[in-house]
Amino acid sequence: MRVLVACEYSGRVRDAFIRHGHDAMSCDILPAEGPHIQDDVLNHLEGWDRICAFPPCTHICVSGSRWMKEKREDGRQQKGIDFFMALVNAPCDHIAIENPVGIMSTVYRKPDQIIQPWLFGHGETKTTCLWLKNLSLLEPTNVVEGRENRIWKMGPSEERSKLRSLTYQGIADAMGDQWSQPQYVQMELEA
Repeated sequence: MRVLVACEYSGRVRDAFIRHGHDAMSCDILPAEGPHIQDDVLNHLEGWDRICAFPPCTHICVSGSRWMKEKREDGRQQKGIDFFMALVNAPCDHIAIENPVGIMSTVYRKPDQIIQPWLFGHGETKTTCLWLKNLSLLEPTNVVEGRENRIWKMGPSEERSKLRSLTYQGIADAMGDQWSQPQYVQMELEA
C-alpha cells in the first residue's frame, strides 16, 4: 500500500506505516530524515492508497482566536481553509486529516472523532480532531492516568511550533497499526 503522510517532518506516522511493510512517504516544506519529499504537499496528492494529513493549524485553530479577525481580514485564515480543503478533496479513497479544535468544524463539518494522547499511552491532554474518509475511528490502545496539558504550558522558543505539532508516538503507532488492517478500512458506499 502507498501511504502519503502530509505535513509531517518527524516521520513518526510515516514510520508506523513502514513498520507494517507499506511504501510510506512523508511530505513537508521542512526537511526530514528517511523517505521524505521536501515540497508543498499539494504538488504530490495523486497516486496514494492512504493519505494521513496534519495541515498547519496556525490560522484555523481556536487557540489563536484573539487574532481571528485580523487573520480573516488579511486572508491568512482563508489560505488555511483552502489548504485544509485541498487535502479533504485529494484524489484518494482513504484520508485522515488531523487538526486541533478550530473553525473547520463550522466551515467544513464536525470531525468524525476527537482523541486525546492519554488514550494512547501518554499522560497528557491535547484535544485532537480527526476528519476521516473511509477509515474507521481509532480505537484507544493504552488508556493511562495523568492529564497534564504540557503543550499548552510550553514556553516560548524558536522550536515551539515544531514541538507543538509533533504527533504523539502512541497516536502515530495506532494510525499505522489500525489503518493498515482491512477491518479498519471502510469502502465507499455506492449510491
